[in-house]
Amino acid sequence: MNWIDQLPTVNACLNSTSFVLLLLGYVQIRKRNINAHRAFMGSAFAVSCLFLVSYLTYHFYAGSTRFPDIYPWRTIYLVILLTHTVLAAVLAPMALITLSRGLSKRFDQHRRIARITLPIWLYVSLTGVLIYLMLYHWFAA
Repeated sequence: MNWIDQLPTVNACLNSTSFVLLLLGYVQIRKRNINAHRAFMGSAFAVSCLFLVSYLTYHFYAGSTRFPDIYPWRTIYLVILLTHTVLAAVLAPMALITLSRGLSKRFDQHRRIARITLPIWLYVSLTGVLIYLMLYHWFAA
């Protein structure tokens, strides 16, 4: 097994890490601990950027992996994959805007978009792990 074959597992770990960091960042801002919130959210952003590089590298070298024709699981998988993909595309600019507004201390604007960005980011991170489990472990051909 070469290093490319390890990337889906790396990607799932990065998605899991991002999910946990996002939750920790949310807890910290609810406690009004701005420095810890900033550190966790910045770390979640960095981990998500690493994920994106790893994901693109994997698909550049390995192509795509087809989910097996197992009814009804293929349909469920495709619905999860579709929502994950669409929301991930929406998330990329939203995360940049949210981060930018927080770093530039435009906190009212940051808070307004963060309330939308956070649940989308959590969903994308969680479904990324679910997609990995479905594709490479639960229903692997």
